[in-house]
Amino acid sequence: MNAESLSPGAATAVAALREELGDLHQELVRYNLVVWTGGNVSGRVPGHDLFVIKPSGVPYERLTPRSMVVCDLDGRVVDGGGLQPSSDTAAHAYVYRHMPEVGGVVHTHSTYACAWAARGEPVPCVLTAMADEFGAEIPVGPFAVIGDDSIGRGIVETLAGHRSPAVLMQNHGPFTIGPSPRAAVKAAVMCEDVARSVHISHQLGRPLPIDPAAVDRLHDRYRHVYGQPGTSAQ
Repeated sequence: MNAESLSPGAATAVAALREELGDLHQELVRYNLVVWTGGNVSGRVPGHDLFVIKPSGVPYERLTPRSMVVCDLDGRVVDGGGLQPSSDTAAHAYVYRHMPEVGGVVHTHSTYACAWAARGEPVPCVLTAMADEFGAEIPVGPFAVIGDDSIGRGIVETLAGHRSPAVLMQNHGPFTIGPSPRAAVKAAVMCEDVARSVHISHQLGRPLPIDPAAVDRLHDRYRHVYGQPGTSAQ
């Protein structure tokens, strides 16, 4: 498959997703989740075995919708405009192949989440905001080296059956997933926020755990009651 072989429907969906991802990458900058050219957002093309991802090594201020790279679910470039996709493409592709419910994947090197990842320590669920968004601790995934789908395998294995949309890959940093790219970006923002707060609480003393039954109630309410009618917490 190549850009010329995309059906009209796929081409329209890809164009819309490129626009969305162009905007969402700037959210990573706005929330101080990335530095230089690190980090990436990708999104599954609805109804097609394709996803769109940030190009490798391109500064955020130079990103445009057209610079986003289209890949198939094996990570092969379909339309890159001469640009190579992110070095994390194989990881994203693995997630999309094995988690069909996922519509967006985000990776950042945000400071506090990376600090927990460097210790190989999950962020405990000690805040109601964590219970709301994550429904559990933020788990740690195995150490894996960039270059193949090892990171993707670690993400899928760690998050399978887990309520958290975030995982801290050991010695690396956070990856987040969501039903849409925007939801995955929101999870990345919230992951860094709670990682910071819980880190500070550790400096002051021992954080108090939340009863698991209360975590369940908070998470359910956030998902089904919070916000305006007809909208989603995502």
